[in-house]
Amino acid sequence: MADLRVGLIGLGMMGRHHARVVREVEGMELVAVADATGDPHNVAGGLPVLGDVHELIAAGIDAAVCAVPTGMHEEVGLALAEAGVHTLIEKPIAHSVEAGERLVKAFAARGVVGAVGHIERYNPALQSLRARMANGDLGDIYQIATRRQGPFPARIADVGVVKDLATHDIDLTAWLAQSEFLTVSAQVALRSGRPHEDLVAATGKLANGAVTNHLVNWLSPMKERVTVVTGEKGAFVADTLTADLTFYANGVVDTEWDSVANFRGVSEGDVTRFAISKREPLRTEHERFRDAILGEDADIVTLQEGQNTLATAEQVLTSAAMAAV
Repeated sequence: MADLRVGLIGLGMMGRHHARVVREVEGMELVAVADATGDPHNVAGGLPVLGDVHELIAAGIDAAVCAVPTGMHEEVGLALAEAGVHTLIEKPIAHSVEAGERLVKAFAARGVVGAVGHIERYNPALQSLRARMANGDLGDIYQIATRRQGPFPARIADVGVVKDLATHDIDLTAWLAQSEFLTVSAQVALRSGRPHEDLVAATGKLANGAVTNHLVNWLSPMKERVTVVTGEKGAFVADTLTADLTFYANGVVDTEWDSVANFRGVSEGDVTRFAISKREPLRTEHERFRDAILGEDADIVTLQEGQNTLATAEQVLTSAAMAAV
């Protein structure tokens, strides 16, 4: 079978990584790139830099990666859907819930594959964690807590920390638990002088009863990407910076210390750090996107899942705005 002819629109920070990986993935060939502002990272290679999505479509592509700023996702995505081009849209799916809904309907109407680039799902630690949770290794899920902190990313100008970063945690939480959010509440702060929030503390509850907690900011001098899932058999800790996964089992050792023995909770048990294969998440994401286009059973972030994540992010912002009144 001939390789999928892939076009890339948006040659910024993420665009350059998409270009590299598409060139590496078997079954995909990067045949066209487009960006109205040029090619600042010199990723085009020998390809001409086209001016817009219509020129990209005219190059005869089967699939596309949309890595333009969030505010342009709807316009570019609708054009690609109308042309029957399978498309991977960088997260979030769109700048608004209404725009996201239009994208979901457009791709469904044309019967083409649409996916959202929530890349954290493909982190090896989280892939292993989800498989173990689905296998019942943790039993009932009680709580999922995430921390995502670090310095300000200069690449972001059109959204705040909720839509840029917290959407990762919203998506991965629902995906890990295989359950959508029912309710969320949040507080935000603006500390850097920008018009968008740069800090959020959010809590939520999933349809399966699990409680969630998310601390996200781009004000910290240190980087932290941690997901903790607590259940009836213990707790998993995934560090997605290092792609490490550790399990803290509930202890079963009896104690003769009365004040401790009378506490009807859990105790410290064995700690296991798993050896897992550490593949690049972006490569896995593109391989799954390719497989979905070819009609295979592939774990992609569907447009509807991306839309659900955006809707939850909007609820976070609404809750924070109400709390500030």
